[in-house]
Amino acid sequence: MLFESSTYTASILMAYNGFFMRSFKLKKYAFRIRTRVGMVVDNLMIPGETEEEAGRKLRQIYRDCQILNCVCHQGTVRTPVASNFEDVVSLIAR
Repeated sequence: MLFESSTYTASILMAYNGFFMRSFKLKKYAFRIRTRVGMVVDNLMIPGETEEEAGRKLRQIYRDCQILNCVCHQGTVRTPVASNFEDVVSLIAR
């Protein structure tokens, strides 16, 4: 399986006119969505550097879906993605 660990690290060292690209880390985002026909899909894992990128990839697969929940998986800890002020306060209070 390509994304075995919870943090997928891709190290690419590519020489191009004397410049080198640095390695980057992809996080996994677990989405809970409602499809356009009304079916709910839980724990849909999409890799991405940010929530926006993962959401964009998700919408390429599931057009016109409604995102119900998103949780970021980093390492072994599940971190909910803060979408409003109350979520940010609850993350700080942990």
